[in-house]
Amino acid sequence: MLVFYIRHGDPIYDPDGLTPLGEEQAAAVARRLALYGIDEVYSSPSNRALQTAKPLCDTLGLEPKILDFLNENVIGVLQPPLEHKEGSLWLWAHPKYSEILCSREVRELGDKWYTHPSLASFGFEKTILPINEQIDAFFASFGYEHDREKGLYRVTDRKEEKRIAIFAHECMSKIFMSHVLDVPFAQYAAHFEMHTSAFNVIRFDDGMLSAEQDGTPPYPYARARLLSMSNDSHLYRDGVTLNHRFTRLREWY
Repeated sequence: MLVFYIRHGDPIYDPDGLTPLGEEQAAAVARRLALYGIDEVYSSPSNRALQTAKPLCDTLGLEPKILDFLNENVIGVLQPPLEHKEGSLWLWAHPKYSEILCSREVRELGDKWYTHPSLASFGFEKTILPINEQIDAFFASFGYEHDREKGLYRVTDRKEEKRIAIFAHECMSKIFMSHVLDVPFAQYAAHFEMHTSAFNVIRFDDGMLSAEQDGTPPYPYARARLLSMSNDSHLYRDGVTLNHRFTRLREWY
């Protein structure tokens, strides 16, 4: 199974939509992903995600399936009021909290990163853990049951391999990717970015771990492996202007 996770194109946040550049990016995404033969398209309910998905859906004759849990609006806990002159920032953009996320103390907490004394009061687990459960339910519907202790996926139903595209948000990518790949969220959030219209590619490799060819039963688990990270080759190919949005450390008072 191949999963393409795509961040929406260059956005207008109010009203929710895409800039002209974002529309160009969405068209470039469609031309590239259509070559891969996408079977199903999923999207956050936000307009900017749906508008990014539309050219691909139009090209392939598909309707996007809405996944409400992908909506970035449900994770405002990751953008707490941090007494900055410009208002709230994402946790990993704040100089103090980004340093905490990178610290050895948080690294040693692993999946319990949110219990760190400087982070515990925000209540991150009440938002992020339920989203993780919905991510697991989503992949279980394709026959991949997440075994969090092993960091693998039990293959419960070997269906014909699908290629799916998921259109959502950069912030949500940190929750989604860290959970699917069993990487502690704090480390992923602090160190991995995703610019507009870029895509990540994950393969569930149960076929590669199968021993069926020598007559023994197939290996019952699959790994989720990252094949491509924040890929923007479609923009180079189509000559679309690159506009890398990244987390900036701003002037603080």
